[in-house]
Amino acid sequence: MKILIASDAWSPQVNGVVRTLKSILPELDTMGHTVTTLTPEMFATVPCPFYPEIRLAFGAAKPAAMLIEQASPDAIHIVTEGPLGFAVRRWCLSRGFGFTTAYHTRFPEYLAARCAIPSRVTYGVLRRFHAPARGIMVATESMRAALSAKGFRNLRPWSRGVDPAKFDPSHRQEDIGFKRPIFLSVGRVALEKNLPAFLDLDLPGSKLVVGEGPQLERLRRRYPNAHFLGRIENGALARLYASADVFVFPSRTDTFGLVLLEALASGLPVAAFPVPGPLDVIGNSDIGVLSEDLRAAALAALEIPRTVCRDHALRYTWRHCARQFVEQLSVAA
Repeated sequence: MKILIASDAWSPQVNGVVRTLKSILPELDTMGHTVTTLTPEMFATVPCPFYPEIRLAFGAAKPAAMLIEQASPDAIHIVTEGPLGFAVRRWCLSRGFGFTTAYHTRFPEYLAARCAIPSRVTYGVLRRFHAPARGIMVATESMRAALSAKGFRNLRPWSRGVDPAKFDPSHRQEDIGFKRPIFLSVGRVALEKNLPAFLDLDLPGSKLVVGEGPQLERLRRRYPNAHFLGRIENGALARLYASADVFVFPSRTDTFGLVLLEALASGLPVAAFPVPGPLDVIGNSDIGVLSEDLRAAALAALEIPRTVCRDHALRYTWRHCARQFVEQLSVAA
């Protein structure tokens, strides 16, 4: 097929949405599909009010329409509920062109935490945005059930993947300069990631945080005994995953959590709250511990054999993710 993907999330942003798209594009090419992407870098942009480093396309409606018509796609997928998403949605509706969307980010919860905007208001806006889609792709069964209870329809599964060659236990180094046991958290350093729930824990050894974000300097000052390593990517990140002892995931609002798969593929057991994302990836398996007592979960996870973590992660591949994506596109096409 000729596929057009519109996303307000794109490089240089570092998040699960961007990683997912960048990971399936080569797979789609291998499968013989032609993909056109509409992203903010193609338009004039303004900074997002809550995340200045995120650029939002400005005045994209007309140029986006021209690019869509030039691409002449068989299928259109709208990734995000931003300016580009709305522009492409408007084009599709004006021409009766079927399209799919995806629910990647729990904006109602984020905005409620940041701006005291009632989540019911934001969910109302999102329901209207997604309602005309012939399929709304969601990463987990827990997320599907939660959205269904809030009135979303045509919800369809689209899982995630991991690169097992990149994230591998063989990268482990015993001495990386931190006292063991090493408890690691990777992700955006922002309010919605709930990092104080990890940093407040009374744990032996060392606490490491990888990532950048608006709360980084504040948390550095508040937790001088934790190690904030900033942005780390590629081989250095893979070595850190493999060299840590437990991956602590304190977020309660992620729709999936790609970092969970990266940790597991590296042989790193997980400690997390029993919420959507961890419940779907970890569940009742023996690769992690889910508990409202995050300290107890982190300590118990130290006893988990690393080999079982790797085996579980290998069930998730980007090839399967890309195939599932195409299957859902066919519904609209």
